[in-house]
Amino acid sequence: MLELRRGTRIVGARLGARLDAMKALETRVPPVAQFFVAMAIMWLLAKYVPALSVQVPGRKLLVALFFCVGGIIAVPAIAAFRSAGTTVDPRRPEEASRLLVHGVYSYSRNPMYLGLLCLLGAWAFYLSNLLACVGLPLFVLAMNRLQIGPEERAMERQFGDEFRAYRESVRRWI
Repeated sequence: MLELRRGTRIVGARLGARLDAMKALETRVPPVAQFFVAMAIMWLLAKYVPALSVQVPGRKLLVALFFCVGGIIAVPAIAAFRSAGTTVDPRRPEEASRLLVHGVYSYSRNPMYLGLLCLLGAWAFYLSNLLACVGLPLFVLAMNRLQIGPEERAMERQFGDEFRAYRESVRRWI
């Protein structure tokens, strides 16, 4: 029994160290960097596992559609931040001066990140490889853990009930 407890403590310590490392990365890896890492992973998977490449009917149209949708979502979101005079620097969410809840922010709490996800969708269609699609949920998981969660905690501290009401009425992604 002593060995089991000792082993459990070792596993617990390792898990704790990993969680501390993840916490240290929160808001430190800019979303655009996470986007490019996901793109690179998708490209590598498509390049080194060509057996999972598929023919996608209307591929060029889908690439253009997802690319345009990504821009249509993200550009107004960035413009809204700039016109409101609040920070667009995702590494410092505590410096936000206003909570935006109108326009594209009435449909998604994270339209800039949703726009990046759409661009990754365009990339996935361009690559036309099933394994490359793994990059999409990886991006969502990384963004939720490293960026969105910490941002939401900062927004709740800064805007309190106003943010909680917004969070209850608008989805995180779509």
